[in-house]
Amino acid sequence: MTASRLLLLVPLAYLAIFFVYPLGSILERSLGGESGFGFDPFKVLLNDSYYLGRIWFTVWQAVVSTLLTLAVGLPAAFLFARYEFAGKTLLKAISTLPFVMPTIVVAMGFTALFGSQGIINSALESIFGLDEPPVRISNSLTIIFMAHAFYNYAIIVRIVSALWSNLDPNLEHSAKVLGAGPFRTFYHVTLPLLLPAIVSASLLAFAFSFTSFGVVLVLGGPEFATLEVAIYELTAKLFRLPLAGALSIIQLGFTYFFLLLYSRFQEQSVVRMDLKPREATARRARRLSDKIFVVAVVLVLLAMLSPLIALVVRWITFDGGFGTAQMANLFSNERGSYFHLSPLKIIWNSLRFAFTTVAISLVIGTIISYFITNARRKWRNIADALVMLPLGVSAVTLGFGYIIALGRPPLDLRGSWLILVIAHSLVAYPFVIRSLLPVLKGMNPNLREAAAVLGASPSKVFLLVELPMIAPALLVGATFAFAVSMGEFGASLILVRVEFTTMPVAIFRFLGLPGASNMGMALGMSAVLMAVVAVGFIAIERFRYKGVGGF
Repeated sequence: MTASRLLLLVPLAYLAIFFVYPLGSILERSLGGESGFGFDPFKVLLNDSYYLGRIWFTVWQAVVSTLLTLAVGLPAAFLFARYEFAGKTLLKAISTLPFVMPTIVVAMGFTALFGSQGIINSALESIFGLDEPPVRISNSLTIIFMAHAFYNYAIIVRIVSALWSNLDPNLEHSAKVLGAGPFRTFYHVTLPLLLPAIVSASLLAFAFSFTSFGVVLVLGGPEFATLEVAIYELTAKLFRLPLAGALSIIQLGFTYFFLLLYSRFQEQSVVRMDLKPREATARRARRLSDKIFVVAVVLVLLAMLSPLIALVVRWITFDGGFGTAQMANLFSNERGSYFHLSPLKIIWNSLRFAFTTVAISLVIGTIISYFITNARRKWRNIADALVMLPLGVSAVTLGFGYIIALGRPPLDLRGSWLILVIAHSLVAYPFVIRSLLPVLKGMNPNLREAAAVLGASPSKVFLLVELPMIAPALLVGATFAFAVSMGEFGASLILVRVEFTTMPVAIFRFLGLPGASNMGMALGMSAVLMAVVAVGFIAIERFRYKGVGGF
């Protein structure tokens, strides 16, 4: 067996033990009853109008959310692909923040902006002398759609702009010379080239909306429940594990189908890259129409970030102060620990879990990326979709599988912090793959062959030729993995023990406690979490390898 195949055993064993085995345990619990193997839980679900309604609601709300996401993301993708302007790097970095913000932070931001005492209602009441808040979208479909678009538009921007910026502008120039106007040029030339990227990004956004948990649970209220929320309720509240397992399998089937489509269209959208800067495709806005477009899209992007801005404003002005008292309380334990754990310890938990997650994700993601790059074409899409499945499987489903599979010897990890790191790494390593694959596919194979001809061993070829080229992409993936771990909420809420409380879980619990002090600490911790993730994404834009990277 070659060294490369031996290395492949590492991620295969990791996924088999910590992903396939827990999901297999869900299948066993769902289909195995007292009378043996059967489909009774599925029969119960498919004959219950409530759960059929949850399936239908999950599908159509994901469709609407995806359409809204496209409406915001495509103009922004064009902006970043074709225009150069001051602050572009910073704007692109902070525009990706919503994608990795924990649900509870976003919920607080939307409440601070649109709540009955939020910034918008307070301003309107003051201006027009109203006694009642005019904007009432809490616990409604409107706020669910807005939050999904807020989360997922960065997917459209990243994937579509990456391909758009690589398109040869001479194709559009030739069409214009032949008499085609701007709309005909876009429809007949640009759109067919972009379509694979648009479809793949849309499918990924659809998958995230389909498996949405925190947005619907926190912002939607009890009236609206997706499959993910129904699984959580069956597991944590009703303790009907067979039904929860069956519903998880149904969701898993939908998710794999979406990811298989994603992988297929993503493969078609890959462009052979020369790994050179793409300044030739971007231009300064010189015409008045171009300047108006740039300003308009920038304003829309800033409006999309307004919930996070509102959260910071509320923290600064909280309780009539400047937020310094709440921040001081956050980093001290003078008033006693929260659940016998100080806030500083909570922050340290999130940081150490995140760094450990990064290490695991880099190893697993790099090995898998090389395998997919070198795999035969007919197996490449299937393998890509399979290894991306943890990204599409909801955190609640994953946590539910861990409760069943890893709660008994020889893999009883319920009392260990490793169970959290493992759950985080399964959500994070696909981001390493998505960042690394475009670089590996675009790498000139002649460089490896030349080094081998000159006598370099495979390890030297990797260390001296390939690693310097993929290092920036690895940094991108590592930063994504760090940010995802810092913001992970669904699995942590189910699996966390008191002594291992993370920042998103602590924010959720702070909000559940009465008193202005706890609210202030929740706002302060949210601001700290946002700052850490923002620094990470600024690093992404600074070190991204010449604009290359799937996200």
